[in-house]
Amino acid sequence: MTTPDVDVLLTRARGWLVEDPDEQTRAELAALIKAAESDDAEAAADLADRFRGTLEFGTAGLRGALGAGSNRMNRVVVIRAAAGLAAYLLAQGTTPGTPVVIGYDARHNSDVFAHDTAQVMAGAGLKPLLLPRPLPTPLLAFAIRELGCAAGIMVTASHNPPQDNGYKVYLGDGSQIVPPADSEIAACIAAVGSLDSVPMPALESTGGRVLDDSIVDAYLDTVASVAGDGPRDLSIVYTPLHGVGGGVLPTVLENAGFTAPQVVTEQEQPDPDFPTVAFPNPEEPGAIDRAVALAERVGADLVVANDPDADRCAVAVPGVDGWRMLRGDEVGALLADHLLRLGRDGVYATSIVSSSLLGTMARAAGQPYAETLTGFKWIGRLPDLAFGYEEALGYCVDPHHVADKDGVSAALMLCEVAASAKAAGRTLLDLLDDIAVTHGLHATDQLSVRVTDLAEIGAAMNRLRDTPPATLGGSAVTAADDLSTGSPDLPPTDGLRYRTADGSRVVVRPSGTEPKLKCYLEVVVPVVEGDVALARAEAATRLTALRADIATAAGI
Repeated sequence: MTTPDVDVLLTRARGWLVEDPDEQTRAELAALIKAAESDDAEAAADLADRFRGTLEFGTAGLRGALGAGSNRMNRVVVIRAAAGLAAYLLAQGTTPGTPVVIGYDARHNSDVFAHDTAQVMAGAGLKPLLLPRPLPTPLLAFAIRELGCAAGIMVTASHNPPQDNGYKVYLGDGSQIVPPADSEIAACIAAVGSLDSVPMPALESTGGRVLDDSIVDAYLDTVASVAGDGPRDLSIVYTPLHGVGGGVLPTVLENAGFTAPQVVTEQEQPDPDFPTVAFPNPEEPGAIDRAVALAERVGADLVVANDPDADRCAVAVPGVDGWRMLRGDEVGALLADHLLRLGRDGVYATSIVSSSLLGTMARAAGQPYAETLTGFKWIGRLPDLAFGYEEALGYCVDPHHVADKDGVSAALMLCEVAASAKAAGRTLLDLLDDIAVTHGLHATDQLSVRVTDLAEIGAAMNRLRDTPPATLGGSAVTAADDLSTGSPDLPPTDGLRYRTADGSRVVVRPSGTEPKLKCYLEVVVPVVEGDVALARAEAATRLTALRADIATAAGI
């Protein structure tokens, strides 16, 4: 006999099964129901995870594991989300017939979710415009403004594991949603009735359509124009990490006058299973090993990698101790230095977990600086933005056209910087040394802990709040900010920030997209008599001490 709790779950699951339009998830759920009815404890636990709660719609839209159930990414959840979003847009005054653009990457079911969304938008009286094939997220952000859309939806889970998918929402300004839009859309989703009540006509019958390649060409041309005149002698190795960047970035580089990059063959084509990487995130250890190995074989000057939806960009360079990947803060400083030297006016912005170096550089150049919460949903919407970046390999170098991170345009601009340096007999590492001499060495590191039980993250944050550290890295903590209370400059967020007497900084927060607790570390060391190597050695020692102390304090 089943327990009452399992009976409730079975009732929910059977109700879901009746509505589910997808053959695969129906079969998956039917098998689970049958097993749970036979007192299979494992099946009952699986049902509990799938139906105790609903996949939450927030400022990142939706993101979760694929599968049947209210707590999974599937066609039922996506159709309801699309219907709720359409209702929200119309309630906000969007005129029926206004276009909404929908894009998708190459993950499992991304195309299915995108087509369902387009049909729901058509049924709600809006005009869906579907991108022609799997394409980068920044192209979707570009298309919103280019086509005058009321909103944009991108079906992607970015760099999450292969079993995940997601649903990212932008409004007509081309920026990702922020509060209160997220909670208002969530309320509209909750108000959606049965799936039978959601009309889903064919696109053509309502004026919607699948776009042709003219929108792709417009994006490619716009990105290529980011690079100015200058040297183009640069040997580049590139990997799209089984994502959609491979069909875009090589073309952009060639259009801008660079020789076509050598692409890692095993990772060139989109593959939703990401067979050569444990996690399809260029930040993860080992993710770009194949690209580095190819660069060593061919004697390349630079390695460039995109994440699977190509909104992030990683760069690796050869040094005296072999190849190393530049930190996001280092790439951000190189791009900012380039734009400041070009005289680009406007706000230079980054997030609270990124290096403070950008603020120092902007102020020295007489440009305004802004600091936001993590995520381009905050950075991309800043008025008069000239350049924005966050340490997690996200860069916005052309905010007028793409108000979001764009791994394609950022890669092109970095190649431009590297080619100019090479023509002068220098490297990106030399340029970073120059920045350190001028502004002090700002060295950053990160302690990132992946968990299987999300309660571990909450427990660590509670330990830090209940017993805050008195010292970090051997220096007294002089300021401890609980970011959950908010401030005049920042909305509330679950985070803690510590500053020490020697100028070090630690920020601790849960990841917004992965089951991780992240601790962001920064030390600032003056460069005495141009000796950058000595400053780097001191910084490494101080970062090691910071890392050990915050790990102990958090109990991780």
